[in-house]
Amino acid sequence: PDELLGTDISEGMMNVGRSKVNELGLSDKIKFKKEDCCSLTFPNDVFDAITVAFGIRNFENLDKGLEEMHRALKSDGHLVILELSKPEHFPMKQLYSIYSKVVIPTIGKLLSKDKNAYTYLPESIKAFPQGEVMVKIIEKAGFKKVEFKRLTFGVCTLYMASK
Repeated sequence: PDELLGTDISEGMMNVGRSKVNELGLSDKIKFKKEDCCSLTFPNDVFDAITVAFGIRNFENLDKGLEEMHRALKSDGHLVILELSKPEHFPMKQLYSIYSKVVIPTIGKLLSKDKNAYTYLPESIKAFPQGEVMVKIIEKAGFKKVEFKRLTFGVCTLYMASK
């Protein structure tokens, strides 16, 4: 039977997903399992597709996580990654710079007692490999036909690859 499996290392994140799935009446089609991306418990060649949305930049070991996803994909399987990125072109590059250096930290200070709580996001986006650099990393894990497409004026990037 066709089924979707959501995984995360955080039980709290999966509980949010479970709640949404239950609200939509899809709990018979979408299951959840706690997994560490760097040591997946699945056998080789089991998934048709693996997707990661706004989480790969938080992998403890990017290379190992990609290798594990490659291992778990069927030989004709597909990988799709959606991740936040830093815009490269005028005017979004300049607007994003102001947004990430001024707006996000200001909102963070107003909403949180932790001064560093909202500086993490822009710093993690800036530090994460993007574009052609990320393509090379995905290829190094064994993937083929690796492409990327910048979305939302470069604020997000979609990476697509095949096993």
